[in-house]
Amino acid sequence: MTILDKYLSREIFRYFFMVLVLVVAIYLAVDFFEKIDNFMEAGLPFSRAIDFFLHSIPFVLSQIIPVGVLLSVLISFGMMNKHNELTALRSCGISIHSLLKPILAIGFLFSFLLFFLSEAIVPVTMTTANRIWLNEVRKEQAISTRENNIWMKTTNGIIHIRHYNAAEKALYKVTLNTFDDRFRLIRRLDAERGVFSNGQWVLFEILEQKLDDTGFSYTIDFQDSMPVQLDMNPDRLKHVAKKTSEMGIEELLNYIDTIEAEGYSATQYRVDFHAKIAFPFVCIILVLAGVGIACKNRLKDGLPASIAYGIGLAFLYWVLNSFCMSLGYGEMLPPMIAAWATNAVFLCFGVIMLMYAEQI
Repeated sequence: MTILDKYLSREIFRYFFMVLVLVVAIYLAVDFFEKIDNFMEAGLPFSRAIDFFLHSIPFVLSQIIPVGVLLSVLISFGMMNKHNELTALRSCGISIHSLLKPILAIGFLFSFLLFFLSEAIVPVTMTTANRIWLNEVRKEQAISTRENNIWMKTTNGIIHIRHYNAAEKALYKVTLNTFDDRFRLIRRLDAERGVFSNGQWVLFEILEQKLDDTGFSYTIDFQDSMPVQLDMNPDRLKHVAKKTSEMGIEELLNYIDTIEAEGYSATQYRVDFHAKIAFPFVCIILVLAGVGIACKNRLKDGLPASIAYGIGLAFLYWVLNSFCMSLGYGEMLPPMIAAWATNAVFLCFGVIMLMYAEQI
């Protein structure tokens, strides 16, 4: 490693950790003041709140590492440009390709770190954080297993949902059990499907069993559809159902196979599966784009301009990626294309910026 490579790497890592600490601190401060009232109302000790926020940090890191890498590259080059260091390098005949070597190495390093964080650490910590928030803070009486079985306790009954499709707001294989004061099963509804319409759930293909007046046998009735009042809504179910952020790639793939084997649509999970693979590469792509922008010799204003470029570029990536993912969820794009399209666009942008950058 040359002296120039060491210098660039040191500067980028220095600014990266500064950005990382600053953003994490701001996020935790905002999240703390937003949610601390909920912990106090739930009667939980302050240590439990700290435990929740600590378990949230890995997920926050996985989201801001790409932005931190981009900003650190732009800030480093912006400061070098402001102090005429790039001019000195150009006068020595050092090309842009020489500067790309340590930058790409750092991009690959952070891509590997991001993949490891998202695969090995985030699923574990997010599961714990969500459990604290749902079960201890919000007192949600619901349990979600790896197979997406959802159990919910109501005032006088138990609801079991075999599968919930958040994109369609649809329930599949629903069972409603109603008990009396002596915990006798007085009514059971089994429905093949349920949808949320006009503020209430409507069940379809229903088998209803009711305990008769004798208390020893049940009457059976079949119905095509029935509106029911359930103490839950799509937003609540979205929080209860196991999230892709709580699953590693292997577990998510097995989950997809299980869902499809049972005849349910797994489009949303397939999009998330490909996104888990595609997202870590954003570190490499954004550093290429950052170098291309920096070497255009525009960042004369140093730090303010660098931060503005970085935030703008990260915002555009987020908007385009969210748009493509939405198209994938809606089955308007194949899952792989929906997950990789933004990376492809920004890779082309980065290469073009490097091709037209001023030679250094």
